[in-house]
Amino acid sequence: MKDYIVEKLRNVCLMAHGGAGKTTLAEAMLFNTGVLDRFGRVPDGTTTTDYDPEEIKRKISISASIAPCEWKDHKINVIDTPGYFDFVGEVKEGIRVADSALILAPAKGGVAVGTEKSWAYAKEQNIPRMFFISKMDEENANYFQVLDQLVNTFGKGVVAFQLPIVEGDKFVGFVDVINLVAKKFDKDKLVDTAIPGGLQDKISSARDALNEAIAESSEDLMEKYFGGEEFTHEEIKKGIRLGIADGSLVPVFCGSAINNQGIQPVMDAILEYMPSPADRPAVKATKAGTDQAVELKASAEGPVSALVFKTVADPFVGKISLFRVYSGTLKTDSVLFNSTTEKTEKIANLFVMRGKKQIPAEKLIAGDIGGVAKLQGANTNDTLCDQANKIVLEKIEFPEPAISLAVEPKAKGDEEKIGSGLQRLMDEDPTMKVSLNTETHQTLISGVGEQHLDVIVSKLKAKFGVSVNLIDPKIPYRETIKKKVKVEGKHKKQSGGHGQFGHVWIEFERGDKEELVFEEKIFGGSVPRQYFPAVEKGLHEAIIKGVLAGYPVVNLKATLVDGSFHPVDSSEMAFKIAARLAYKKGLEQASPVLLEPIAHAEVYVPDHYMGDIIGDLNKRRGRILGMNPQEGGIQQVVAEVPQAEMFKYATDLRSMTQGRGYFKLWFDRYEEAPPMVSQKVIEEAKKTMTEEEEEE
Repeated sequence: MKDYIVEKLRNVCLMAHGGAGKTTLAEAMLFNTGVLDRFGRVPDGTTTTDYDPEEIKRKISISASIAPCEWKDHKINVIDTPGYFDFVGEVKEGIRVADSALILAPAKGGVAVGTEKSWAYAKEQNIPRMFFISKMDEENANYFQVLDQLVNTFGKGVVAFQLPIVEGDKFVGFVDVINLVAKKFDKDKLVDTAIPGGLQDKISSARDALNEAIAESSEDLMEKYFGGEEFTHEEIKKGIRLGIADGSLVPVFCGSAINNQGIQPVMDAILEYMPSPADRPAVKATKAGTDQAVELKASAEGPVSALVFKTVADPFVGKISLFRVYSGTLKTDSVLFNSTTEKTEKIANLFVMRGKKQIPAEKLIAGDIGGVAKLQGANTNDTLCDQANKIVLEKIEFPEPAISLAVEPKAKGDEEKIGSGLQRLMDEDPTMKVSLNTETHQTLISGVGEQHLDVIVSKLKAKFGVSVNLIDPKIPYRETIKKKVKVEGKHKKQSGGHGQFGHVWIEFERGDKEELVFEEKIFGGSVPRQYFPAVEKGLHEAIIKGVLAGYPVVNLKATLVDGSFHPVDSSEMAFKIAARLAYKKGLEQASPVLLEPIAHAEVYVPDHYMGDIIGDLNKRRGRILGMNPQEGGIQQVVAEVPQAEMFKYATDLRSMTQGRGYFKLWFDRYEEAPPMVSQKVIEEAKKTMTEEEEEE
């Protein structure tokens, strides 16, 4: 690839609901620039940007990938992102390094939840947007219906820049609303044609919407508009650029990527209307180790700064770090400072990635996107910068995991391989978390949704050769008592030589602290002082298992009140055993109960789903604590729900709200489990204990 100046770069992120045709559009753009000699297809698994075996198998995009191409003396970095909500982390990575967004809406499906989310993410990043009504070749494609949906959903700033020409239900060309010319597709070319008479009304209403949007882009143009004067061609172009830059104007194009129709005009529009890195506002950063704000202008001169926005764990090459350069020029063999780890990193061989292909590069200038392999300590969200100019770029905010399942090896002895494989996958995917529950001895993987976890398991097998099952995590129940009791524990063994004798009376009652509270009220030395620690130790060892279902016992107070000893046969061990005997007897008599963990849940949903959400939380034995209106017609439902009822909530909430709802969940406290739940847990525990005994 040849060298380009910053002004000749374009970073455009393709975004949409799943199945809108982003990957095919990226393929068409690459094909048009001569990068590909054959057009890959998603069903055949031959596209450039869906190269991961999981993507080929599932026929969907799972990770963000970069597809640089050269078009009319410019370089366009096309960023193809997944449309499925489970892979939102990848969308966040892609949109973070883009300067504009091209949002697709299929001519048959129109505006979906993913369209709304794409818009919201692009707006959050404050980058210009344009729409592409895709799949115009399909039966029942309805451009005008989708255009109306876009205007109704996203506002009157959404303006048609193209109107389709349809002959006999076939998409054959388009009218360019800006230049008032009509074009027809003739194999790989566009040929001029007459504007169809039936489109005149649509053209004039599109022109009216365009003039209104242009008028709003500046005071001078507004005055001219209200004065009833026509805009000159230069003013139209200037107004369009201003409106697109501030987000008040969003152009709409149309085409069919699979037939490569209407793609070249969109590529021209990206060059003409979408900003280069130099046109964007200065990037905000902070001086390393301080709160002092600094601004970085996208210029090839000056100190280097780059953000690692994505990590790829390649089993053959090792770790590949993808980054965007925000200032300066990054050259091969340079040494940079990682302001996150505070270590230096040697940049050995720079390259740009096109799908999985690495194209060597001598240097990358501000605004460009590239990669480097085998950086020792660099991870996603790290800033690489000059030693003399240590800064920290704003990090990508990833969503918290919403679903956790336990990993169970299919083959014994695979634990270590699973651990290292999951660690490598976690480097690659910041929306995934791995944790070990020390109490239940289960390894938990947490992700955005069930499909996300399914992909993790598949990758674990494909990349690292280990097979696992995903099972529901064990719930860490607790046990406690409700009554106060006084019980005796006696351990006596007499048989040749030294005997064993320990004898205690202990009062057990409900304590107000979670951990065991031990006291002694011994009078007259019935139990010598030297045996108190042994009694306490015996109880500490015993409370690990309760008498109902073998769960740890909490909120227990034990008071040693009496007992007896033998001057020869008493020992610490004997008193420890006596204490354990008293514990077992005492807990059985003291009305033991099972406690279950209660989680605090905050669910965010659009107004009209409120009834369904509250009804569903009630079914999960939840208690609604309150409802608080949020911005944009969203309601926050605050509730307390037993943890056992919330495993698959991420999936259920998504289907109840068509993917519009999200939630936060954290452990709050323990509470007595209702009899039905308690009975079921105790029965299961007894069954497990019996099975374990049989195995032994």
